[in-house]
Amino acid sequence: MAKQLSPAGIMALKEALCSVYWYKPELRGFLKHCLSTPAILYNFNWDNVKRQISSNVIDFLVSNPSAHIDDLTKICYEICKMTDFSHLKQLEDGSQKAEKARSAVARLKQLVEPHQDVKREQDDIKKRQEQAANKLKENAAVRQKLEAIKNRYMALVSSDNAQGRGFELEKIMYELFELFDLDPKASFKNLGEQIDGAFSLEGTEYLFEAKWQIELVNKADLAVFSDKVKTKLENTLGVFLSINSYSQDGVAAHQAGGAAIILMDGSDLMAVFEERIDFISLLVRKKRHAAQTGSIYLSYYQMVANGNG
Repeated sequence: MAKQLSPAGIMALKEALCSVYWYKPELRGFLKHCLSTPAILYNFNWDNVKRQISSNVIDFLVSNPSAHIDDLTKICYEICKMTDFSHLKQLEDGSQKAEKARSAVARLKQLVEPHQDVKREQDDIKKRQEQAANKLKENAAVRQKLEAIKNRYMALVSSDNAQGRGFELEKIMYELFELFDLDPKASFKNLGEQIDGAFSLEGTEYLFEAKWQIELVNKADLAVFSDKVKTKLENTLGVFLSINSYSQDGVAAHQAGGAAIILMDGSDLMAVFEERIDFISLLVRKKRHAAQTGSIYLSYYQMVANGNG
């Protein structure tokens, strides 16, 4: 769920909870399944009427979205999946109760469907990540190749030949893109512009540039690359790799509206080499984070710190 529920969505969620679960033990069991911290439920008076309990629980979660946004997403997601209300038909006036529940779920689904789209996208990303991780674990040849690329990279760390190191880094990244089936293109020139490489992923074309220098990559460096990307077709993005990171003002200047580049650093690269995350999942997460927040620089360690590693 990318943002808070609307007031109408909150009311619809409360109504759906009351309508779908007629008995309080069933309601409590459902919430216990959805909440990341089920002990939250001990904060409420379960001797109260069901409608008030539902209202109190949802109000509690909504009051602190940063802590409970995943819980709200889970509750909405599970309710919107419901299609069988036969358990209500066994009650007195069961058909009427079942129809009321069906209507309440339909109303909730209509209001939160955009949020559920986000949930499905998150599930797809997680699925792709798990598949890629399993591919690495099961495919000995892939892991051996990744280890060989890593060893070449580590040999460059102690090199004092800046120009040669930069050229070798381009070749290493080309092999990494190739390993992950990203259809890489080698270094090329276009109208006098030097591009370190390019690759394709899920219908998007990515231009790639890398710098390995002592100084932090600054605003001017990023501006040159950003301009190159923006002169290409709309479905083109840029990936900039700076082994020794970026200046704060440089990052800030390029994450306003309309940003077309994503930033990586040496720690991201090592996370891939050490099989803590595969390259495709790393890139997809960075792209998604940039789309949601406008921030073009999310390192692997920040993902881990935010509980997304």
